[in-house]
Amino acid sequence: MTFASPAAGKEEENVTRGDEAGGATGVDPQQLWLNPVRSGRGRKPAFSREAITAAAVALADAEGLEAVTMRRVASQVGAGVMSLYSYAPDKETLLDLMVDHVSGELPTTGPLTGDWRADLKSIGHLQRDLMLRHPWLPATLAARRTLGPNSLAFLERALAALRPTRLDGAAKLEVFSLLTGFVAGHVGYETSQAAAADSSDRAAAVAGYLAAVAADGRHPELAEALSAPGRPLDPDATFARFLDRLVDGLDTD
Repeated sequence: MTFASPAAGKEEENVTRGDEAGGATGVDPQQLWLNPVRSGRGRKPAFSREAITAAAVALADAEGLEAVTMRRVASQVGAGVMSLYSYAPDKETLLDLMVDHVSGELPTTGPLTGDWRADLKSIGHLQRDLMLRHPWLPATLAARRTLGPNSLAFLERALAALRPTRLDGAAKLEVFSLLTGFVAGHVGYETSQAAAADSSDRAAAVAGYLAAVAADGRHPELAEALSAPGRPLDPDATFARFLDRLVDGLDTD
């Protein structure tokens, strides 16, 4: 993903190299979330940060993250490219804004049940629903450096759900990270499978291959596992089953 700047070739080269290297410098989190100010580059912006972020999210939802360039976002909101740098000086900052924007869709109010496992599973389902609505989201989470207000509000709810446990603060944060990583990985797999045009043919081919391997006598454990009755390939049920195993297996002592 490249941010194109027609006004400064050298600047564009630097931004592009930062993107290809896996992340530019970004901005200070306190400046970004608590005290946002204009960078002073370019003319005074005529559009809000919210509108620019929403346009970037819409592009990512429709066409994937590769479509989110500064030029495309500017054209969506009718702004000059350079004016957008006042709000997002690099790719990483824009991604942080996008992640927090969609995190605002997550509910953060209402009473918890007091059953921390049930509440944590509910949080996992909410995360999956959000990531399925925004398929680009799982791939961006691992590289995020900072949490915006919407992300923090949801984290606060998750920590509140874990209050009945004996876990200390650091362990609670680890559990939330583990849950989020699991959901992101699972949804990433789900969406990649759904996007494969030949998924049914490929599944049949893989099944045939595994059956042949299991019959060769050198993989008795695999043969026994494959001989067990299969489960319906329902994405919701599969996720719920995996989530149950993860959460029910957590040790809180």
